[in-house]
Amino acid sequence: MPNIESAIKRVRTSEKSALENNVQKSAMRTAIKKFVQANEAGDESAVALHKQAIRAIDMAASKGLIHKNKANRDKSRLTAKLAK
Repeated sequence: MPNIESAIKRVRTSEKSALENNVQKSAMRTAIKKFVQANEAGDESAVALHKQAIRAIDMAASKGLIHKNKANRDKSRLTAKLAK
């Protein structure tokens, strides 16, 4: 544990940020899984879930949680699955 007050605060803020980042990434993964399951089952809600998954990926990329190239790759793969 750091002794300097600013370093102590930095530890607190970084833990809070890490927790929020994990929540955001988990929500992204969940949205992707929901879309994939609905798409494989031939569910009619797949289009709406696709839109939600794309939104979750874009939000994660804009916050720097995933690289923009990974975001584009994931979106491309999801769109290809939707087209089949």
